[in-house]
This record gives sequence, C-alpha cells and structure tokens, in this order.
Amino acid sequence: MLRHCDASHFTLWFVSREPLTELKLHLGEQEYPLQDVDLHYVPLGQHAHQYLITLSRPELLTPNSVTRYRVFASQYGNIFAHLSELNYGQADTPNLCFTPQLTHIYHGSCRNPHHHSDDALVAADTRLSQIIDSNLDDSNVNERPALMMLSGDQVYVDDVAGPMLCAIGQVITLLGLNHELFEGANIQGSQDIRYQPMELYQRHKNLLPHTQYPAKTALWRWYRNHPIFTSSIAENHLISLSEIIALYLLTWSPELWDLVELPKDIEGLTPANSARWRNEWQHLLAFKAGLKQVRRFMAHIPVYMMFDDHDITDDWNLTAKWEQAAYEHAFSKRIVGNALIGYVLFQGLGNAPDKFSKEVRPLLDAFFKQPQAKLQDELINQLLQFEQWHYTLETFPKLVVLDIRTRRWRSESNLAKPSGLMDWEALMDLQQELLGQSKVIIVSPAPMFGVKLIEAVQRTATLMGASLLVDAENWMAHPGGANALLSIFMHRKTPEEFVILSGDVHYSFAYDISIRFRRSSPNIYQITCSGIKNQFPEKLLPLFDKLNGWFYGHFSPLNLLTKRKRLLIRGRRPNGEPSKRLINRSGIGILTLADNGAPTKVAVLHGDMSETLFEPPKQE
Repeated sequence: MLRHCDASHFTLWFVSREPLTELKLHLGEQEYPLQDVDLHYVPLGQHAHQYLITLSRPELLTPNSVTRYRVFASQYGNIFAHLSELNYGQADTPNLCFTPQLTHIYHGSCRNPHHHSDDALVAADTRLSQIIDSNLDDSNVNERPALMMLSGDQVYVDDVAGPMLCAIGQVITLLGLNHELFEGANIQGSQDIRYQPMELYQRHKNLLPHTQYPAKTALWRWYRNHPIFTSSIAENHLISLSEIIALYLLTWSPELWDLVELPKDIEGLTPANSARWRNEWQHLLAFKAGLKQVRRFMAHIPVYMMFDDHDITDDWNLTAKWEQAAYEHAFSKRIVGNALIGYVLFQGLGNAPDKFSKEVRPLLDAFFKQPQAKLQDELINQLLQFEQWHYTLETFPKLVVLDIRTRRWRSESNLAKPSGLMDWEALMDLQQELLGQSKVIIVSPAPMFGVKLIEAVQRTATLMGASLLVDAENWMAHPGGANALLSIFMHRKTPEEFVILSGDVHYSFAYDISIRFRRSSPNIYQITCSGIKNQFPEKLLPLFDKLNGWFYGHFSPLNLLTKRKRLLIRGRRPNGEPSKRLINRSGIGILTLADNGAPTKVAVLHGDMSETLFEPPKQE
C-alpha cells in the first residue's frame, strides 16, 4: 500500500510472512539501499513482519510524472514480482504519480466487510484501470486521482461477523501472533479466548467489561453494570491486540483468506445465529473476491487515513462519562488501547511518519521487540495522551486532516452530554492552519454541516439522557464548539474556498454554503461520502430526507432557530432529482477541483460503475 508520497517523500507499507534482509528500493531507474533510518520494521508475530519504507530525499519524485517502483530483498529478489494481479495492463511493476495540484481526489469511509452492499474500492480499481489503459503513454497523468482519502472506519473493531471472528482465530495461530495478559477481566489472558461456535455472538455477555457505578439511561433510571462498550452489535467486539492485527490483515490481504477454512454451516449455534452466520458468510465471500483489486488500487495511489469511532469502538470518547467509565477500568482501557496500537501500525504511521518518531515509535518498537504487559501499558498510556493524530499535506489546495476523537471539548454542565468534537485549543490550531490560505480542503470524519433533522433527533435523545443510544455527536451538539467553528468560517482572513470532506453517516450528500448578509462570503462546500461498504437503514433514510426538506428546507423559518442561522445552506440534487438530497448507496466519492479550489464535479461512484452526480443548486 502506498502511503505518504510527495516530491521529497516515498512511503510504502507491506507485510511479509518472513523477515527480509538487505532491502533495496528502485524508483524509476534509481536504486536506494535502505538503511535503518529509511525503514521501520515491526515483528507482528512469528510469521507476520511489517515494513514501512519511509524514504526522504530532495527531489525524490518528479511531479506529474509516472514513477515505477520495486522492492528487492537479498533472499528473494523482487518481492512483488510474483504477486497475482498487482499491476495494470501489461505493466510488470506497480507505479505512482505524485500530483501536488489536487484536481482529482477519491474519498470515502466506512468499509464493513460483511455488509450486504458492494465494496466500492473494487469499483475505484476498475475506474483507475480504465484511466491507465486509456493513457498507456502516460500522456495525461492528471486524469489519475492525486490521492485516496479514507476518512474513518477503515475497520470495524466493534462489529465483527461470526465467520470473520472464526477467521481471526485461525490467523492468530497461523501467523504466530503474540498473546497478552489481562487485568480486570474474567479470563487470564488472550490465550483463554475461544473461537468455537458456542463462543460466537456472546462477547457482550461473557467477555466485555461493565461499569461499576450507577448509570442513567433513557429506559431505566438507575442501575449497575452498564455496558462500557455501547455498540448494539458488539456480540463479537474484538479484545486482544492479536485480534486487531488479524482483522487488519484480513481486511486488506487476499492471501490470508486462502489459508483459513470457513464452512457455510456450522453446528452449535442457535437457529437465529445460524441464519446470521450464513448471511455473513455469503457477504464475506463477495468481499474476499474483490481484495486483489483493492490491493492493486492501493498499490498505485497514495492512501491517507484518519480514524473515526469504529476503528476503536462505537461511541469512543462521545461523553466525558464514557471516558471515565472506559479509562478507569483496566480491561476496557486495554481494549481501547489495543485498537489504538492497531491504528498506529496500520494507519497512522503511514500518514505522517515523523509525527510518531519521538514519542510513540520508541515505545512501539520496545513492546514488539519484547511483548510484556508493562510495556504494553506504557505504550497505551502514551497513545491516550498523544495529541498529534491530525496532519496536513502541503498540496494545492492545502489538505488539513482533523482528529475529532481525542481532543474533545467536554461538557461542563453534564458529563453525560456529548462532548464537542474538538476543544478550543484544537480549533485555534485549525484556524492557524487556515490563515493566509486562499483555498483549503478540510477532512472532518463527521460532517461539519449535517442533516439538520437528524441532528434535531440526536438533540432530543440527548435531552432524554440517551445520547449514546443514537450516537449524538455532531459539530453543532456542543454550544462552545459550534460557535468556535462558525467563527472560523466567518473570520475575514480565512480561505475564500473551503471544501469539507466527510464520511461517518452511511449516506452521501453535498451542500453549498455561504454566509448570510455578507458580500465577500467564502464559498463552503460540505461533501459527504459514506460508506465504501455500508449503508443507512434503507426504509428510514427516505423519510428523513423528505422530513428534512419540509422542516429545514431553503426557505424554512425553522432555520433561524438553529446555530447555523447565520449561514445559507443549499443541498445539491443527486442526478438532478428536485426533491431528493440524500443518497443511500455504497460508493467512492469523486471530487474534481478548478484552479481556484472550487468543485467542478461532486459525484459518487457505485459498485456497479454507475455514478451519482450532485448538481449545484440553481442560481437565484
């Protein structure tokens, strides 16, 4: 998988079953023997060895030019030469094209392997194949997307299918992944976790921790042992670090699936869970079938990522009360920490390697060199205090990727109310990134400007004490955070063109936004594409779409009662449909930008290769 690539950086991530020696990187005609400073090695297990090539040299990559790359090891030669279906057309190596001008971007979020929808990354690969095959002489490299932005929920740690959990158990054994000891759990350690049929779909009852204090909910006023992990589908919630590692590898590796055995029917499940198993098994087979195409796509386009809640757990840091429950319990803290370690390994390090070199990498390397509970806890404590998950790309426009999960603005009136997605200091850091820019792309995993009716439902649930029940987190849920955010957009020294890319919500939409009663208003575009392989409940979203148009349409006076009353928000029409604004189909977002940073095309590419085009609102 290609990661951070620009004129002076080349970043490539891969995992091998054996350790490799004397690695050399070939970029075009240049050969670079890789030294320790150029290569980060992590022994994930006995038969799983992670390598992150982080080569930094002046003028390493030529802008707007196709560069072939190969990796050689002393004992195997070209290690990618025999990978099936890795290259496009007649090419014998993968390649990349570094494009500093962001005119074409792919983006998306929420890829759930066992969801019934199509995997849109397969469609993205097919589209890229068409682009490359039509430009065999590389005469028009600008048609290739400059990057792929994955804005959250790359994995679902808290929503794992029964067959996937069974595969995870087999992969842990096949790869010799490390076991760990637990504190505060009803088992001694990960070696005691069982993957037999009778253990599937039971973790919310048998393994996941509960609070030790009374908790208030919408249905029962006070009771003890409230579940800390609040997902309604947490029956197979992952626990150990080895499970997290296996999940990531199964999400991206076609080879591993050929080494596990997953029968269509298994004995020992209840009738309901047997039907659930067969349904999930069918969807996982379809997911597996597309993995070679997904790998090919990510080997040719720089991929950037940011976590959202399901990368760690549902409702992660949603309220201060949840944080108190999760981090004061040793076992739940370990579960969250393991997911964070997984994010660092498989996502974070490749975004901006230098950010992790001082505080995180020494502890990460020490732990994997000698896995011990003490070192694991030290690493987790450091990750929970770490405040450099966000990053920027010095592209044109500048791309600013936000962390909206760890620097939260906690409610001062009630610890059970939703926290703001970014605190004051984080928002001021964002404003400093924007000053002096004429155009910018902001990646916010959750939409900054969402569907107002759904936000109203979440606010109502919060007032009833059920904020966790409806995932009541949006930028407008916290008064201080909402006002600070709106002030940034109204600041006269911030950019003239804002493009906001988001996911999270499992449906897609696009808004054109301006400031009311202001001549020199910036142009703001909220573009949301979700999910890559996930969808909103199919019968519910059309109702929300219709009611939102009735209550919060362009001319509705109810807009004057919202925090966004100073903004004029107009929804784009999908394929020109006059009464529709939301699309409930899995897909990859396609964004094309003009030289001034304004979108010229906002679309979603679906699994059947059809497109939904969001047409701009009519001029008044």
